[in-house]
Amino acid sequence: MMNPAAVPGPEVPLLPLNDGTTLPAVALGTYKLNGAPGVAAMVSAIRQGYRLLDSAFNYENEGAVGRAVRESGVPREQIQVTSKLPGRHHRYDEAIATVQESLYRAGLDYYDLYLIHWPNPGVGRYVEAYTALVDLQKQGLIRSVGVSNFLEEHLTAVTAATGITPAVNQIELHPYFPQTDALALHGRLGIQTESWSPVGRGNTVASEPVIVEIAENHDRTPIEVILRWHTQRGSIPLPKSSNSARQLANLSIFDFSLDDDELAAITGLGRADGRLQDQDPAVYEEM
Repeated sequence: MMNPAAVPGPEVPLLPLNDGTTLPAVALGTYKLNGAPGVAAMVSAIRQGYRLLDSAFNYENEGAVGRAVRESGVPREQIQVTSKLPGRHHRYDEAIATVQESLYRAGLDYYDLYLIHWPNPGVGRYVEAYTALVDLQKQGLIRSVGVSNFLEEHLTAVTAATGITPAVNQIELHPYFPQTDALALHGRLGIQTESWSPVGRGNTVASEPVIVEIAENHDRTPIEVILRWHTQRGSIPLPKSSNSARQLANLSIFDFSLDDDELAAITGLGRADGRLQDQDPAVYEEM
């Protein structure tokens, strides 16, 4: 009987990072994938072909992620794992200890990508935290250093302080909040964009008539069309699903393309108040 891990999944492009490494063009979001059901969902995803898992210290599922990696049957070096530093541990020594604790929780020797979860500018220690991650990269505990929810001033500050431009900035990005300016900024700086909540969360974006029509024209689901919109704009979406059929569908989006008019029509759904929960990184604090 063939090992499920040996079944080839869809071919997913690899995108180059500014530090010489690469990331798959689609990742699995793992928020709220906890405990044994979470492990089962992540094992399913890995066996479907996912090779990038996105977690965070605050998700309290790093242990489940590590367990899924070990149970998947796929060699560790073929799977890339991300976690994120919480705001309450931005002090240098606390950041060092938190990453070490993250690794202990997961049972891993290194993280492929580690991000600062939010800049928390009111606290004002995100540069200190980033410096700690850069030092951990030098020690081999982190392969790539990045950030999440950073604005231009935050990106400029950490790069100026360390000489290391973040490899990734993971931001809220979906058709109601298309982040065109941020994508352009990241392109100029050589930073790879990742999209959290790529199809929205509890909103109606997938039922928008323009997306439904485009999906029908391509014989695809609206979710697949939205994810393809992300990848063609150069961002890595992080869809979350515990359903194996939807996991496979979310990964199988590279055998069709949207034309320029279709991309523009979806981007045109953007709203001035498009954020899901008004989490503006200029003022929002998450500890």
